[in-house]
Amino acid sequence: MDVTAVAPPLTDPISLTAKGEGQFRATPRGAPSREGADRETAQKVARLKEIDQKVRAHEAAHMAAAAGLVVQGARFQTVRGPDGKSYAVGGDVRIDTSPGRTPEETLRKAEQIRAAALAPADPSPQDIKVAAQAAQMAMAARLELARQGERANSASQPGEESALPRSWRAKQALAAYQEAASSAAPRFFSILGSA
Repeated sequence: MDVTAVAPPLTDPISLTAKGEGQFRATPRGAPSREGADRETAQKVARLKEIDQKVRAHEAAHMAAAAGLVVQGARFQTVRGPDGKSYAVGGDVRIDTSPGRTPEETLRKAEQIRAAALAPADPSPQDIKVAAQAAQMAMAARLELARQGERANSASQPGEESALPRSWRAKQALAAYQEAASSAAPRFFSILGSA
């Protein structure tokens, strides 16, 4: 799962400094007024701290929900702020998305992957994509379980029709497919600070 956060530009080509009532004077990039520069630096640092906090909380939510599937803990992309400190502006958590050894295990794993992908309050587009892939994996596992049930049912009664009518089994498979498809439908979120 990948998460990227967009940080505001760290430097402006020109700073505008107030000069009297309603007048502004452009100062070169490297020479803003001291008071304006301090205020601007404080605003940039505050914004970077906010983004850093959101990114770290986002990745922590993935890790908590993916317990047991985490292959590599959170990695962060950082930028150096005007105060000289590093701030996280993006991150990712690597999880195992391979199918299980059995359809039951695959189904459990797919449901956990989906939950981990959607765990943050503001899932990224990549998170939503991973959740959709997990829903497809779950659907395939459910269909395989249904096939196994059908084979077991027909094997237990050789020469006879299955105990469950074919139309009922088809309705169950369709319901499982519709459930997986509706859970994989794209969702739209207002993403602030991380996208």
